[in-house]
Amino acid sequence: MGAERVREYLLTHGIAYDLHAHERAVTAQRLAEAEHISGRRIAKPVILVADDRLVMAVIPGHLDLDLEKARRALGAGDIRLAAETEFAEAFGDSEPGAEAPLGNLYGMRTVIDLRLNQETITFRGGTHEESITMAFDDYERIVAGDPVDVARE
Repeated sequence: MGAERVREYLLTHGIAYDLHAHERAVTAQRLAEAEHISGRRIAKPVILVADDRLVMAVIPGHLDLDLEKARRALGAGDIRLAAETEFAEAFGDSEPGAEAPLGNLYGMRTVIDLRLNQETITFRGGTHEESITMAFDDYERIVAGDPVDVARE
């Protein structure tokens, strides 16, 4: 599924990463538990519709998205959470809810919450049974996302 596309993208860009198999983990908190790490290190993608365009906000797994902060950060007049039906086709190679936080790979503008800046981050690569861990610096470089404040405690 989606893990192959994500792994190919990382390999193409010369990114070192670890792939882990684990029990099915649907929420970011469950993924953190399965990986035995803090939710701070989980890169959780949230798909938004900002002025009729899909945008990916990537936040730490232990936090929630703040729509008002996102609206301001994106300079959007209109903003809302996207319905799965609005973005499922873009992520056709991934299980619903297991999208990788690589919006650029899927043609979406990506913004990265400032609090995600950890030494390493972990995220789903297209399935709920596998995760990818890589250096945040490498992630930030290949995603080229705008650093913003869009999460709330």
